[in-house]
Amino acid sequence: MKVRFLVLFIVISTLVMSACGKKEIENAVNWPVKDFSATTQENKPFGLKDLKGKIWISDFIFTSCADVCPPMTSNLVKLQKKVKDEGLKNVEFVSFSVDPTVDSPEVLDRYAKQFGVKFENWTFLTGYNQAFIEEFAAKNFKTIVKKPAEGTQVIHQTFLYLVDQDGNIIKTYSGYKDVPFDEIMNDIKALQ
Repeated sequence: MKVRFLVLFIVISTLVMSACGKKEIENAVNWPVKDFSATTQENKPFGLKDLKGKIWISDFIFTSCADVCPPMTSNLVKLQKKVKDEGLKNVEFVSFSVDPTVDSPEVLDRYAKQFGVKFENWTFLTGYNQAFIEEFAAKNFKTIVKKPAEGTQVIHQTFLYLVDQDGNIIKTYSGYKDVPFDEIMNDIKALQ
């Protein structure tokens, strides 16, 4: 009886102590991202398999955006710098174009360079059709993307998405104003 009690005590103690060391991410959503096929700003194929085992921050932008996309991209440049300064490894940035007929790989490349994007861990994606990105955003990221029949501006939200190593969206954040940089950094560290 004493041996069983001792074994049970050790098992429970180990579980409690290991749980104490793990950081929890508040308000985690755990939405799985389905596989996709896209083209990078370097005109190379890219899909979910290219992000396997990596933490990634994602957003939806387009290069002719008249208002929210430039600040969102600038905010992600700041976050990319923070990730580098903290020495965090296996963190990628992925920007999906919501206007793929306009945003060719070359256009995305020029757009990113205007902001000083470091391409070693940031990929801009296009190469799919409008219907795909609208459905993909809605089903996977629970966000709206809609290109009206008239005009050049695409309707989309301004969230940043934290995705874990298994391709699950863990959390969303404001990517336009009042970006919670410290919270995002803490959540990335918790996933590592």
